Amino acid sequence: MKLSSLKGIGQKTEQLFTKAGITDTSQLPYYYPRSYDIYKEPVLISEIDEDGIYTLYLSIASDVEVKPMKKLTITTVFAVDEQNERIKLTWFNMPFMKGALRRGYRYMVRGRVVCRGSLVSMEQPKLYTAAEYELKLHYIQPIYPLVKGLTNNMVTKAVTQYFAMQNNPEEMEYLPKELIERYELKPLYEAIKYIHFPRGINEMQESRKRLAFDEFFGFMMKLENLKSQRTYLENECMIHEGGYAARLISELPYQLTEPQRKAYDEMVADMSGKHVMNRLIQGDVGSGKTIIAVLALLNAVEAGFQGALMAPTEVLAKQHYDTVCELLKKHEFPVTPVLLVGSMSASQKKKAHEQIKDGTADIIIGTNALIQEKVEYNNLGFVVTDEQHRFGVNQRGGLARKGGHPHVCVMSATPIPRTLAIILYGDLDISIINAMPVGRLPIKNAVVGEEYRPNAYRFIMNQAALGHQAYVICPMVEDNEISESENVTDYTVELRKNLPGLTVEGLHGQMAADTKNDIMGRFAKGEIQVLVSTTVIEVGINVPNATVMLIENAEKFGLAQLHQLRGRVGRGNAQSYCIFVSTSKKEEAKQRLDIIGKSNDGFYIAEQDLKLRGPGDFFGIRQSGDMSFTLADIYTDADMLKKAKDCADYIIENNLQNTLKKAFSQNDVML
Repeated sequence: MKLSSLKGIGQKTEQLFTKAGITDTSQLPYYYPRSYDIYKEPVLISEIDEDGIYTLYLSIASDVEVKPMKKLTITTVFAVDEQNERIKLTWFNMPFMKGALRRGYRYMVRGRVVCRGSLVSMEQPKLYTAAEYELKLHYIQPIYPLVKGLTNNMVTKAVTQYFAMQNNPEEMEYLPKELIERYELKPLYEAIKYIHFPRGINEMQESRKRLAFDEFFGFMMKLENLKSQRTYLENECMIHEGGYAARLISELPYQLTEPQRKAYDEMVADMSGKHVMNRLIQGDVGSGKTIIAVLALLNAVEAGFQGALMAPTEVLAKQHYDTVCELLKKHEFPVTPVLLVGSMSASQKKKAHEQIKDGTADIIIGTNALIQEKVEYNNLGFVVTDEQHRFGVNQRGGLARKGGHPHVCVMSATPIPRTLAIILYGDLDISIINAMPVGRLPIKNAVVGEEYRPNAYRFIMNQAALGHQAYVICPMVEDNEISESENVTDYTVELRKNLPGLTVEGLHGQMAADTKNDIMGRFAKGEIQVLVSTTVIEVGINVPNATVMLIENAEKFGLAQLHQLRGRVGRGNAQSYCIFVSTSKKEEAKQRLDIIGKSNDGFYIAEQDLKLRGPGDFFGIRQSGDMSFTLADIYTDADMLKKAKDCADYIIENNLQNTLKKAFSQNDVML
């Protein structure tokens, strides 16, 4: 059904929903809230230990002051709570508040509180009488991801209308009643409805658990399908260790680490064995996975086959291409590499397609352009996908299907606890590279409060004076009305003031692909000294000259993701540094950041992340990119992951065909 059939949605509003990825009413229930605004009990100012949304019962303690500025009007007043603690209230472009406030009167005041030393302030607060707020108390407001022009109220109204139209909600369910009871799951329709409009925190948690289960279950079903197709395939591409790889190993300016050598030997054994290789190489950031892939690619070429390497971003694909070209030239290997990415011109793509088809291309490197229908391989024998968690399960098999039955290697720099890795990569054998190259300097870490920020800026200036570069990860967006792009732009402007003389540029996920590639390319060339970014740089850029990373609001990221971000520095020979800035005073946040501040071991950090995250720890903006799930998180929802695996196994073992068909159909909608 068209969105325009809903009340209040005209052509312009429909276009806004389309920009957000919603083109039909059937997609509305799966447009999950990104967070929730919960109307909690009022607190005292002395009880506030970090910035956030609070409700205070205040008495107006000063006259209202209205200051007209060039582009806005600022209205301020001071108020006190029952302990006589003071707070400054500020409104922008709302001069009429002067007439709404009376000195000595008491109001329920709700808004974002910011603590800066002894000054406590609240911006754009809303006023309620005690009776009005009593009616709001414990109400849970869904907060949706938005595009410019689309408001939270628009989405809420559309989703409300969708649920009002449902006559047979039980038809959504695809699992038999016995399995719903066995795994203690909420019925699917209830879970979807109450993830949007929960009547309490417990109901919200139970709804989210069910939907996390469904995402994992769909993933497992597709994984089992891949596994059944590939596990026992006979090896049609016999590839042994050749002279190229052996010579490269002997001529490298460093020795392979023991885990690198073990992973390489396992690949050689697989590729020359009875069955097709399906192997995951899991290694920490900077542990040397790429050289192992290059060695295997050389073996494939020397055995008469083509090899392909697929990266998640154009920048990373180009960097891999440059690395391979440099190695081939330096060691004089008669091997032809070809690059294929989306931004290439039509003539460049045509030439690449011809070289791939006629076999003159030996090693093909690119993005998901490598799995497009028009790309025909001459004799594909080996496939590598880099940073696997950025690709879905369908893409994992997409490149492999381009050949007959090529060997498959998946590389991931996301350290996942082995118990979860075995489930998530059930169709793959696993090699782990858990040692860093000899001579690599460990990153020096500092966990600091926001009062340290001026020192951090001076440190970045000093590193820039030495010829180095820095990343600054932008504070996470919490205001529902502020877009990611506006947040990065504002912070970039602020940094330019604090880092005079340095070239500072911003990067965010809402930019066009060619713009992002251009900025990352300029940073890689050293033309940009400080790159302000969201987590879009977590994967896809390798700049050895970058020695500093400053992460704002570090307490709001998962430990595994903080480690991934930190991995953008420490990739060269110079000493590198990571500064984690936290605004939280909570003991839990301190405990978590202490772990990453004291360790550079991604596998240890991942295990600790799994232990620390509770099943209810999902409030706030979800920033994790693990496995491309929309709502589920492999750490927070580890229990649901195990249940989904068990359920998928049960359905397949008992050949419940009807359930299987319905499960695939339902998860195609949800995933």
